Amino acid sequence: MTNNKDNNIPHTHKADKEKVRAMFNDIAPKYDFLNHFLSGGIDILWRKKVRKLLAPNNPKRILDVATGTGDLAIELLNLNPDSIIGIDIATEMLDIGTEKIKRKGIDNIIELQEGDAENIKFPDNSFDAITVAFGVRNFENLNKGLKEMQRVLKPGGIVAVLEFSKPKAFPFKQAYGFYSRYILPTMGKAVSKSDEAYKYLPESVQGFAEDKAFLAELEKAGFVKTKQNRLTMGIATLYSASK
Repeated sequence: MTNNKDNNIPHTHKADKEKVRAMFNDIAPKYDFLNHFLSGGIDILWRKKVRKLLAPNNPKRILDVATGTGDLAIELLNLNPDSIIGIDIATEMLDIGTEKIKRKGIDNIIELQEGDAENIKFPDNSFDAITVAFGVRNFENLNKGLKEMQRVLKPGGIVAVLEFSKPKAFPFKQAYGFYSRYILPTMGKAVSKSDEAYKYLPESVQGFAEDKAFLAELEKAGFVKTKQNRLTMGIATLYSASK
């Protein structure tokens, strides 16, 4: 049961697109390692949950928004789609992801390309499913990005949004708060040499709409049948909706 007071927190975090682009390009070489290390590998399990959520819909054409180095796109290959397109604004991340996909010999199905979530270069009703893992928090204009995703999704299609959230239960809330505020930025900086990126992460999570507030954002963008599932004591939340 979630607290209504928490659910009504407004979306106070405002991302700067060019700052986000530069930051992720900067940490690209260490991004995959830090993802798995700082989450204790739980991020891999979260991506599997996205894949399981989509499985009943049997999507054949998938768009992965804010794809980064393509980890979620690679996981979604287990759905046996005809094609997966991943888009991101950070070209250094895409370069690493493209090399990873080529090494695995799956570049005939997965294609990564530069693209902006707020101006998606595909026609209306192009995809059976759309995913975003830890990316909507970085949209400069959240409503515009969600509306674009709704536009290119086929009627009856599903969107899955995996995003960080804030644990609410004592004592995990306090322990995670300490970890994200002090330990994560210190370790992230030590490995990536970026002071900015791993300070940005907890700050952006803290100010981001979650629970009913984010479900309301999905509905405002035109989605229906909105649902959420909080994961790992609330560290992350998996949202879904249909068109």
